[in-house]
Amino acid sequence: MTALETAETGETTGGSQVRGRLRRVLSSPSGLIGIAIVVAHVLTALFGPAIVPYDFALQDADAILQPPSWAHWLGTDMLGRDVFTRTVLGGREIMLICTIATVIAMLWGSLLGILLALVGGWVDNFVMRCVDAMMSMPWILFVMIFVAALGTGTAALVPILGVSYGLSVVYLARSATLEFVAKDFVLAAQARGERRRTIILKELLPNVRDSLAVQAAMQWSWMVLGVSSLSYLGLGVAPPTPDWGLMVADSRSMMAVAPWAVIFPMAALSSLIIGANLAVDAAAKSLGVDRNARPGK
Repeated sequence: MTALETAETGETTGGSQVRGRLRRVLSSPSGLIGIAIVVAHVLTALFGPAIVPYDFALQDADAILQPPSWAHWLGTDMLGRDVFTRTVLGGREIMLICTIATVIAMLWGSLLGILLALVGGWVDNFVMRCVDAMMSMPWILFVMIFVAALGTGTAALVPILGVSYGLSVVYLARSATLEFVAKDFVLAAQARGERRRTIILKELLPNVRDSLAVQAAMQWSWMVLGVSSLSYLGLGVAPPTPDWGLMVADSRSMMAVAPWAVIFPMAALSSLIIGANLAVDAAAKSLGVDRNARPGK
């Protein structure tokens, strides 16, 4: 078999595996519902600007705190801004931030965790104790330190989340890799004089990628809630950019008068997190990964 035929066979096999796993996820009612919810949110984020009837920053003094009507389908907030428009667009910034930050967290956390498991010794102990020290700090305090140094907004949130959420990825990647570092195929690669980079990419990473894929999806859903929480506290997305957490923070004092300004962004945020978790549960079951397993130290 030629190299080209081998590559084509590998691509076909890989594509078949992906399609088979996707079919298993979709065959589960919870997985189908979860993926449908997430896809609906993604499509809304992509095409939201084309379907909203108003500018998200437009303030109308004559339409302050109006209930849902034909003019304003989900009512207006305390500044007369259209709640439907801001709710539809409220997930765009969150999903963009969380997607980029998840990629960053998974890249550095996975590679570092796998490398530590392979190297072992005092290097592994020293680095993991440093990770322990950082993870022992309350998450919100850890983030506030970075926010004070880097500021708020998308450009600052991406590296902050990428670093803070990547710490748990180090643990999981290291724990998953420890099961394979003493296997014969890894020992054989070391005996052949293979470089560590080659061992990581060709021998170890393919064996832990399922666990890492589930972890990536979990990290993304956690980040969505984390970004909204930061925005609620005034540490996340800067106004007037629409953001669900910021919308709830702005309108919470008017909950008794205009509950729609709080309920609809909360419902949008909750539905995205629930959908993501349903999809992750179904994916974990199809891959045989225990998402509730605590990584060892």
